[in-house]
Amino acid sequence: MVMMLLAVLQANASVMDVDANLRTIDDAARRAAQAGAGLLLTPELFPVGYAPLRLDAELDPATLPGVRERLAGIARQHRIGLVYSLPAVAKVPQQGADDDAARPTHAASAWHITATLLDATGHEVLNYAKVHLFGPEEHKAFVAAEEPPAVVDFGGIRTSMLICYDVEFPEAVRAAATRGAELLLVPTALSSGFDNVPQVLIRARALESQLNVAYANHSGHEDVYNFLGGSVVAGPDGSLLAAAGEGPALLFAEVGTETVKAAREEVPYLRERRPELYREWQS
Repeated sequence: MVMMLLAVLQANASVMDVDANLRTIDDAARRAAQAGAGLLLTPELFPVGYAPLRLDAELDPATLPGVRERLAGIARQHRIGLVYSLPAVAKVPQQGADDDAARPTHAASAWHITATLLDATGHEVLNYAKVHLFGPEEHKAFVAAEEPPAVVDFGGIRTSMLICYDVEFPEAVRAAATRGAELLLVPTALSSGFDNVPQVLIRARALESQLNVAYANHSGHEDVYNFLGGSVVAGPDGSLLAAAGEGPALLFAEVGTETVKAAREEVPYLRERRPELYREWQS
């Protein structure tokens, strides 16, 4: 049996103020490490703030390697795993004149929304790019990725990532689970008014795919967005392991492999799936 204390940061970012946002992450990493946590999960795009159109217009790709190195330094300094989310330049094919309507903001390159998992030495062990974009601003500023969520061994726990809207699709969570994930880490930027996502849907995703799900949201106001807060950690039986209110918070929850194993033995959802039949249903 493997157990790990997981920390989840919920906070208010300052759009395009990387220094202020990294100070918030550094402070959370320090406190999480002092509490014995092995991993800190932070919200979607937190180092630069969540403002898709401003990021598309103002963010210089040349600054991102330096931001990533500073985040790696935070992980190394505090000897803690760290999940952060940043834009990343994604190359897309040049399109012909007949395809102008489908052309993204950048003709030859565009942004993905990504998440990165660092180990306690600051080494990148897992990367993921968001597949499901939400709302007109994200669709204008970013391009959707297509790669499935990968799974790595992190401290003895099979770990995967999705980003925000991705987790609202059961197919995305199930893809991680069928690849062996026992812990799913989800940076998010969920606006006020969508309370059922953390309160109902995240717990349902954890239950139906029988894995731990950690969901880290922003709080407060950024750019034109008012964020819900409400970050949660749900167990593989759908139980609520930790939950935040509307304001800044640092959540802690014990996650591990034994509860995943027990849930999958009690009700074998994954083993008793019939994917070949489902494909026929969709034809």
